[in-house]
This record gives sequence, structure tokens and C-alpha cells, in this order.
Amino acid sequence: MLYLLAQWLDFEGLFNLVRYQTFRSGATLLTALALGLMIGPKFISMLRVRQGKGQPIRSDGPQSHQAKVGTPTMGGLMILTSLLISMLLWMDLRSPFVWACLAVTGGFGLIGFLDDFDKVAKRSHKGVSGRVRLLAEFLVAGIAAYLIVGQVSTNLYVPFFSDRVIPLGPFYYLFAATVMVGAGNAVNLTDGLDGLATMPVVIAAGTFAIICYLVGRVDYSHYLGIPHVPGAGELAIMCTGIMGAGLAFLWFNAPPAAVFMGDTGSLALGGALGAIAVASHHEIVLLIVGGLFVMETASVMIQVFWFKRTGRRIFRMAPIHHHFEQLGWSESTVVIRFWIVSIVLALLGLATLKVR
Repeated sequence: MLYLLAQWLDFEGLFNLVRYQTFRSGATLLTALALGLMIGPKFISMLRVRQGKGQPIRSDGPQSHQAKVGTPTMGGLMILTSLLISMLLWMDLRSPFVWACLAVTGGFGLIGFLDDFDKVAKRSHKGVSGRVRLLAEFLVAGIAAYLIVGQVSTNLYVPFFSDRVIPLGPFYYLFAATVMVGAGNAVNLTDGLDGLATMPVVIAAGTFAIICYLVGRVDYSHYLGIPHVPGAGELAIMCTGIMGAGLAFLWFNAPPAAVFMGDTGSLALGGALGAIAVASHHEIVLLIVGGLFVMETASVMIQVFWFKRTGRRIFRMAPIHHHFEQLGWSESTVVIRFWIVSIVLALLGLATLKVR
């Protein structure tokens, strides 16, 4: 909105700053952070009043989690509110990439909200049927994939090689939708401890802010040997918005959490990362940067597969963060060590930009 206003005024005076994506990226981060910190207390009070007993806690989970009974959920609404306002304020709204990513973020957020609402209303941790949720997610992701593919090629770029691509053709639409749905559910599975999912999302968003900016610049992308995607640099602004909104939420989600993100936030943020990775043609790099989310998802899949085949469990409890809790690690130890893993993976992801 401000970008269009500045353009209408021919970027005169201070409005000339709005011309630059780097300035708008920093402004978006600070705006989302300030908004999140401002609305947080009122949001939490409202959720506490409306939800009463808060999010249902699994009885078969670690016993230390029973102390969290009464903590409200749907804190993702705080994240989405500050993020969306900041995006609409600072981004160039003429970009198809913006609306594609907004569709995924808002659509997945709505699906997560309905799931959270069902859990709170029925006092059950099951929520909406998994099949119904997946169908709705693929519908939203399919629309976003259609918008994105209209601006990019249908090639899958392989990291570490500057000239290696896999032409997927029409199958790219399904691949792109799968990346978004997979990322959304991977972050959702990771969101099981106070602050566990929030900081890795912030780290991944910061990494992709750099990637999107470089991909959107023809000079930098040519120098690094990475695909050039005209207009993708605008998504760096969304990435910093995720960082600001996520840090503001972490202020209230730090142990002991005053509010839980819920599926409302985790599905939306994960889906947003997936959409950004597709738009910037760095889908495989997302597997590296978001390796923690991949590990959490893989632990669940392995556990379910092995239990159905043998009747035994590989992990004491899945997702894997609960396994480490059962081994005696404190919640804060698990969270901080997983944050460290996320930082290392983000650095590895950035390294792929140069190792070509």
C-alpha cells in the first residue's frame, strides 16, 4: 500500500526509501514485531476468556506437560494479524507472488483455525479429520501453485549445480502443491514444545529472505549461478514479516508459554515457507534449511510404519522431540538444542548458493 502511494508520488523525498526492497524488508520486520508486541496481551486475554480450559493436553504425553493445562491456543491469530497488516502496508501488491503466498498463508491459517476450534469445542486433541484437512490444504496449495507457475518455469533446480535442472512439466503443479502442504504439516508436527517451532521458522524465514533477494536480482543470481526469478525479491519482505511476527509471538510463547501457536499458526507459517520456496525455485534447499521439520515428520512416519509392521516402537514417543523428553532431557534443553540444529542447517542451506 505504501509502495503504491510512494510510486504515485514519484518516490519524492523520504518516499524514495520505499523504492528499495531492503528498506521495506527492515520496515516490515519492525512493523510486524511492534504490532505483535502491542496486540499480544489483549489477544491472550481474549483467548483465555473465550476458551476457558484452553488447549486439550494429551494424557499419553510427557507428564510435565500436564502443568500446561489451561493455556490458551490459537495464538497463530496474533502472528497472522501482525504479519498480514505489515505485508499489506509495505509490499508491492501488484505482484502475483504476493497474492499466491497470501492465499497459502491465509488459507492454511483458516484450516488450522477450524482444527483448533474443533479441539477446544470438543475438548479433544483430535480436531478435524485428517483427510478433510489434507484435501482442503491441497485445494489451497493448488490455487497458489497455479498463480506461481504462471510466473516461473516448471523446472526443478538442483542445488550444488549451476546448470542441473529436472524438467517436471505439468507434474510441477502437483510437486509445488505437495511442497506447500508438506511444509505446513511438518511445522505443525514440530510445534509441540514452548518455542520449539517458532524460532526455527524465524531462522528459515531469515534464510529465505536472503535467498529471495538474491534470486530476484539478475546480477547476483547470474554471479552465483542460481535461477533468476523476476519479482521474487518482493518475497524477501514477506520473509522478514514472518521473522518480526514470529519474534513477537516468541515473547509470549517463551517457556512457560502464555499462549500456544496452535494449528492456526503452524500450518500457516509452514505453508508460507513452502510457497516462498516454490516461488524462488529453491524447493530442495527448503529440505536442508527446514531439516529440523523434516526430521520431526520422518520420526512420525517411521514410528507409525514400524509399529504397524512389528507392533514395536523405534522411538519412545513421536514426534522425536518427545523422544528426547522421555530420555530425560528437560523441555528447555530440547528446545535450545533444536534451535542450534536449525541455525546449522540454515548455514548449510546458504552454502548451497555458492557451492555450484
